[in-house]
Amino acid sequence: MPAGQQQKHHQVPTYPPPESEDEESWVWSQIKAEARRDAESEPALASYLYATILSHPSLTRSLSFHLANKLCSSTLLSTLLYDIFLSSFSAHPPVCAAAVADLLAARHRDPACASFSHCLLNYKGFLAVQAQRIAHLLWFQHRRPLALALQSRVADVFAVDIHPAARLGRGLLLDHATGVVIGETAVIGNNVSILHHVTLGGTGKAVGDRHPKIGDGVLIGAGATILGNVRIGEGAKIGAGSVVLIDVPPRTTAVGNPARLVGGKEKPARHEDFPGESMDHTSFISEWSDYII
Repeated sequence: MPAGQQQKHHQVPTYPPPESEDEESWVWSQIKAEARRDAESEPALASYLYATILSHPSLTRSLSFHLANKLCSSTLLSTLLYDIFLSSFSAHPPVCAAAVADLLAARHRDPACASFSHCLLNYKGFLAVQAQRIAHLLWFQHRRPLALALQSRVADVFAVDIHPAARLGRGLLLDHATGVVIGETAVIGNNVSILHHVTLGGTGKAVGDRHPKIGDGVLIGAGATILGNVRIGEGAKIGAGSVVLIDVPPRTTAVGNPARLVGGKEKPARHEDFPGESMDHTSFISEWSDYII
């Protein structure tokens, strides 16, 4: 085909982002480039991609619009939700930064995540977490009926039930997400990965601080249940189907060295990723003291 007649293809920037660029700006540029490419290759999605991504000047406006349309009902209007989401993102930059970190986490850790735009549009775990971050702001602004209404809509639409008071860190991945339940006083650290049908719950009807505390870099396998005010240490793995009722220590080697350090403290050969980042579910029970099966 002559050069002048060749079909134009939109170029998508290279992943990961250059260290010199602002992550939010880079991710938004990536999302728009992906949306243009997909609209060109699949005309049936062109209007949808324009309405949700390409017509918006920023990630916060696109995400607010998309969340509002996902969570609206006949009595909880999309225009109302859009205003709530956008004003919350605008007034609290760390919430937007956390959304960017969550997008990067999904793209980096999940081999099924084909693009940032795919995560933004289709990953219910990502969308549920962003809605909870807004509900969390509303909860501590004493707008609790609205926060609880959002929790209910998220549970109805995404099958993910996260209490508005729960504290979620950055770089959180809910992989598949169906059936995830996170209680009121739960705390989740940074760079944590949680698979489907995981429960971070209480042990009865007692009030107060009654839910798990999850350290940075933890990986929680599918169907795991962690109950009570227990602590899961930094870098621990919780195996699929586990029931955890006691504290799990931070991940360490059999000789007590930090889990990320390979080669000893004096001559470290390399640093291992935390399980929450590497997504390594394998058990080396003879080498690691904290893998729960």
